[in-house]
Amino acid sequence: MVYTLTTNRYFNQQPRVPVPYMKVNEKQYRTIWPDPKNNRQICIIDQRQLPHEFVIETLTTPEQVVTAIRDMHVRGAGLIGATAGFGMFLASLQAPEQGFTAYMEKFAEILGDSRPTARNLIWAIDRVLTAIAHLPDITEKRKTAFTTACAIADEDAQFCKQIGEHGLEIIKEISRKKQGAPVNILTHCNAGWLAFVDHGSATAPIYAARDAGIPLHVWVDETRPWNQGARLTAWELQQENIANTLICDNCGGHLMQHGMVDLVIVGTDRTTHTGDVANKIGTYLKALAARDNNIPFYVALPSSTFDWKLDDGMKIPIEQRSGKEVTTISGKDANGEITTVTLTASGTEAANYSFDVTPARLLTGLITERGVVKAEMNEIHRLFPEVGLVT
Repeated sequence: MVYTLTTNRYFNQQPRVPVPYMKVNEKQYRTIWPDPKNNRQICIIDQRQLPHEFVIETLTTPEQVVTAIRDMHVRGAGLIGATAGFGMFLASLQAPEQGFTAYMEKFAEILGDSRPTARNLIWAIDRVLTAIAHLPDITEKRKTAFTTACAIADEDAQFCKQIGEHGLEIIKEISRKKQGAPVNILTHCNAGWLAFVDHGSATAPIYAARDAGIPLHVWVDETRPWNQGARLTAWELQQENIANTLICDNCGGHLMQHGMVDLVIVGTDRTTHTGDVANKIGTYLKALAARDNNIPFYVALPSSTFDWKLDDGMKIPIEQRSGKEVTTISGKDANGEITTVTLTASGTEAANYSFDVTPARLLTGLITERGVVKAEMNEIHRLFPEVGLVT
């Protein structure tokens, strides 16, 4: 199903909105959607407020989209891409008729700098620019920018659903070997539906397994310094009534040594076409521990996260954020107020690398919307033959 644009002077069709899969307090949501009453307004879940408050924020200008991505109102590869698509649509509404193309290209450059590691960001920007490039009429450009943004969001949700179906087979096999005992899955960061439009990437197989009646338990890495695991993944799994236990980031290796982890599934913000994976900082260490303990380590991703021009993961740009994210932490105090406290001595300098790269050799496989594949160039291109070798 697709959205159609309403309530402005260019378009007058009523929207048809896909029914979301995920729930918050038993109500179904996507992470981003056009306001059905005014599709010039794009609704998002402000993830900075979770898990203590569920806040829906409305974006009406392209500048607000840049802020939302840069300051982590939205985050996660797929959702960053979908938000960028709608940001390009909002930019098209603001672009002047004279100099439309120059305005769009300048905004695309600004938007592309907001989170440099996520491949989906540039992919979505380029997709909208390509879709509108040869349209002579500005009304058609704006309409096409909207329909392209909606297509990006719809595809992200559909691809994640398919990732879940393929990843389910991995969990089924482990469940058979365990003779029905709960399958213990370890995650890192949040690659759930909050990181995508719906279903999620790393969580999609978990939700599919739950729906298939397979007993599950999820070990949730806290994921310092933004605590996406503690704040988002644990909350998300609780909403879906999936058994989970929060652990500090350094606990995973211990659990693996004691046979308490059956499978690791993580997401990725950019993956080379040779199989190297950039994901939230700390992923590499989990992969090393999994390899040492003979535990399968899978990365779940839609094809929009592949960088088809990059051979070497060490060349992926790694975002560095403010050291204050390391030296401070926010939470709810005894009075129920959200407050930020400092963890370190005054003047402490902190480095804040947001991602690391896990080499392909440490991966058991990649779970994509087309199936499970080895993290190896020829195998990846065999699954996506239309891309061709572009090294």
